[in-house]
Amino acid sequence: MAGLRIEGEQEPLLGDTPGSREWDILETEEHYKSRWRSIRILYLTMFLSSVGFSIVMLSIWPYLQKIDQTADTRFLGWVIASYSLGQMVASPIFGLWSNYRPRKEPLIVSIFISVAANCLYAYVHIPASHNKYYMLVARGLLGIGAGNVAVVRSYTAGATSLQERTSSMANISMCQALGFILGPVFQTCFAFIGEKGVTWDVIKLRINMYTTPVLLSAFLGILNIILILAILREHRVDDSGRQCKNINFEEASSDEMQVPQGNIDQVAVVAINVLFFVALFIFAVFETIIAPLTMDMYAWTQEQAVLYNGIILAALGVEAVVIFVGVKLLSKKIGERAILLGGLIIVWVGFFILLPWGNQFPRIQWEDLHNNSIPNTTFGEIIIGLWKSPMEDGNERPTGCWIEQAWCLYTPVIHLAQFLTSVVLIGVGYPVCNLMSYTLYSKVLGPKPQGVYMGWLTASGSGARILGPVFISQVYAHWGPRWAFSLVCGIVVLTITLLRVVYRRLIALSVRYGRIQE
Repeated sequence: MAGLRIEGEQEPLLGDTPGSREWDILETEEHYKSRWRSIRILYLTMFLSSVGFSIVMLSIWPYLQKIDQTADTRFLGWVIASYSLGQMVASPIFGLWSNYRPRKEPLIVSIFISVAANCLYAYVHIPASHNKYYMLVARGLLGIGAGNVAVVRSYTAGATSLQERTSSMANISMCQALGFILGPVFQTCFAFIGEKGVTWDVIKLRINMYTTPVLLSAFLGILNIILILAILREHRVDDSGRQCKNINFEEASSDEMQVPQGNIDQVAVVAINVLFFVALFIFAVFETIIAPLTMDMYAWTQEQAVLYNGIILAALGVEAVVIFVGVKLLSKKIGERAILLGGLIIVWVGFFILLPWGNQFPRIQWEDLHNNSIPNTTFGEIIIGLWKSPMEDGNERPTGCWIEQAWCLYTPVIHLAQFLTSVVLIGVGYPVCNLMSYTLYSKVLGPKPQGVYMGWLTASGSGARILGPVFISQVYAHWGPRWAFSLVCGIVVLTITLLRVVYRRLIALSVRYGRIQE
């Protein structure tokens, strides 16, 4: 074999170069470069998928109102949820596909679906009626396209050794976080175009502040397809880094090894799915509640809530990137299981700090009170206020804790210092739990094709993003933050207990069968 070299782990954030391992691995220079070029293309794919989700989040509601006056807040909830529903359905399907066919196929098809979804979103204003349903379909299709997350993670897990795995998973999560951060930034950059914009009459395309972001996303999707076709190659290595033979391979080599045999620990698989579900659930709860909570507790106007919470969420994204870098280094010293346990404890502390204490109460919003009954306004209508101008009806809207929420009268205020401390802690704990769940999952599954399993893990996360907002909206509206955050703390305690029960089972397949020392 020409060009043999000893490979190793020396992994900067996005540049993986040879170094030293605990064992010697023979790998050609050409194979090594091809393997990491392919993995980096999937880093880009994950980034663009996240951008495609978040690039229109700030404008969905005003665009929906503009194209269809019959759309209400309940329908907006379906539009937002359709993305996660689509991803939840598609992830196992794309994962299964990637197990038996070259990974290029599901990747290209899924990205093409996303491109088509973005084009449909740009044209939802054209039909004479039922425009809101076209938007619903567009967001659902975009979610289906995002089902390729399972393929991206399964490919990366299969193309890296145990020593490389945590770093590679951290890079994927970092690219995902950057996409969520930069998507709204791109949207803001196009705001100067305005609502009217210009119209390309030949193809009836209206280019304005609502459609330009999705057109950019569609263009980047086409570019992504070209790069996948040109650069991505099928690679699979075992936990030690030796190249393995697999049905996905385009070419076979006498140097390739068969995938090692061994039964996957299904108890560990189910447990990690539950852990991942809870991690996504609690962050979905936090994202949903942050706007109404700050408006109730600190009497922020809608304009202030949009600005301040936008800054907070952007800061959390930056914090997550820093955490991903730190976890890569820390995992080599104390291991992924201990880090996951620490992340859950930090999340619990964060939500515990949010519990209301003391004798100071929030300012009450007395205006617009018609009776003492519980209102039939949906929680979604409260959140939708963030998209409305505070002066749109000619008068400044009242601020404070809404009196028709009975708990406002007896629940102490959550002090700003409490809130900010909690934000920092949750911003540390969530990315740790997210990354460690994926990393441990890929190691428990071993070098076998992981597409279906990764599909189920992605689906569990999508389900959490659907159920989290529903749970917190109902509990918060009826019983307030004390009950809401107490229940979340209880869920986290149960999750920590589950982790302690299965702690010894969360080990790599090769370690479990004694092929590699932990």
